[in-house]
Amino acid sequence: MDLTKTIKSRRSVKHFSNKKPSWKDIIECIDSARFAPMAGNLFPLRFILVNDKEKIQKIANACQQPFVSEAQYIMVVCSDCKLVLNAYEERAEKFCRQEAGAAIQNFLLKLEEKKLKTCWVGYFVDYLIKEALKIPKDVDVEAIFPIGYESKKPGTKPKSTKRKKELDSVLYFEEYKNKKMRKKESMNV
Repeated sequence: MDLTKTIKSRRSVKHFSNKKPSWKDIIECIDSARFAPMAGNLFPLRFILVNDKEKIQKIANACQQPFVSEAQYIMVVCSDCKLVLNAYEERAEKFCRQEAGAAIQNFLLKLEEKKLKTCWVGYFVDYLIKEALKIPKDVDVEAIFPIGYESKKPGTKPKSTKRKKELDSVLYFEEYKNKKMRKKESMNV
């Protein structure tokens, strides 16, 4: 795998074919999330893999995004932050969000490597997702990922990666908004 190529080729897909991916491939992608950095190695994340069409439709309704129902599988990422809260108190919520993001990025890159497609869905009605999947009230639903193979719909073409921000528009040196790196100072030995 060429990591740079994988990072640059990953994109969100909202049209899925009827071809069903191997659940073993998806499990392997979920497994890659375990290798993300975790505060205290507590790993508060939980993953729910759904392939029941009725539940997928309920999830799509809760997301208010019909394309979600086209997927053959849905993966729901949850955080049960009780242990992290006990260990890190006021920083726990921030740590849980950071850990979820890091784990999800591993998952997304592994999906790309497997030629599977998804779209990170963060807009949904929490209680409807929790109700459909019997998720406890004190567990946070972080994100939802419809998974499948991309469908090439007539008139659609992949979005270009050129719309990404240029590096020089997001990189600062030494302090916020400073766009210039200090000149290299000579080193005396």
